[in-house]
Amino acid sequence: MNHTPDFPPTTHNAKSAKDWVKTLATYREPNQWRSAFELGVSIGPFIVLWVLAWLSMSVSLWLTLAISIVNALFLLRLFTIQHDCGHGAFFKQRALSDWVGRVLGVLTLTPYAVWRRTHSIHHSAAGNLGKRGIGDIMTLTVDEYNDLSRFERLKYRVYRNPVVLFGFAPSYLFLLQNRLPFGLMDSARYWISAMGTNLAIVVGLAVIWYFGGFAAVFLIFLPTTILAATAGMWLFYVQHQFEDTHWSTEEDWQLHDAALEGSSHYVMPPILQWFSANIGIHHVHHLYSRIPFYRLTEVLRDHTELAQANRMTIPQSLSCARLHLWDAQRKQLLSFSQARAIYG
Repeated sequence: MNHTPDFPPTTHNAKSAKDWVKTLATYREPNQWRSAFELGVSIGPFIVLWVLAWLSMSVSLWLTLAISIVNALFLLRLFTIQHDCGHGAFFKQRALSDWVGRVLGVLTLTPYAVWRRTHSIHHSAAGNLGKRGIGDIMTLTVDEYNDLSRFERLKYRVYRNPVVLFGFAPSYLFLLQNRLPFGLMDSARYWISAMGTNLAIVVGLAVIWYFGGFAAVFLIFLPTTILAATAGMWLFYVQHQFEDTHWSTEEDWQLHDAALEGSSHYVMPPILQWFSANIGIHHVHHLYSRIPFYRLTEVLRDHTELAQANRMTIPQSLSCARLHLWDAQRKQLLSFSQARAIYG
């Protein structure tokens, strides 16, 4: 049974992916006051919940942990705002977006300039089999996997295992890997971004430890960070890793087709859509990344073709966790067992 996004039937008058770009350009202008409001209603509660969690340590450590878990949702939203800043989509002034992004990068443990560059690479090469490895989740084709040694196959299976991808990988990525500018090690600019962020994080943790001790670190800082990172990893995964996603060889790859066809429209309950700052409307975002997140719903309201394209519900998305290999012949992402049944 197909549990992947639903694409509307192609009609004679249907717009091509490239045609949509001009239409979407009309939504790119951010509203300065709306952006400031969205930032305020995200960072304000985040700070308040941090303070409440801190004060609750003298009442109940379980209460502290519970508040921290809730606060992970606000940290996820702050990361998505940082994401918009990286695209220059949040404020009209690029410098203002960049400074907001740098500050949020300390809270999200993500060096802003490093992430902005690797994410830009992701946008410019998503779905391109010839340009994998930076800013994406590594995906092998069936043929590439079959050509590996047994040990290399085992490594890939471990890497793609949901326990690793959504259990260990988020903590490794945000707590450890982000401390160095991997993939950009030859540029002083990205070292400055990484080391500056690291210094700010160390100072922040020192203050937390000094006034709150290890309990504040382990019951507030770590749960909030790790849960937000895990939610972010899942969202990033289902945005591109679904059965009928788009991958093609470099000579056949086309930016706009890959953006529209290779990104899902993740349909979530309104409260989760709010906390994730509409990042589930990913097919529109990839097609035109300069649209502020709060205007993505305007696009769906005005264009039913895009509202219906690539739709994937939460129950449908769960089956995506078992898909690991791209079948270039069938143009589908397969599970290991499916690939074995088809190709032996």
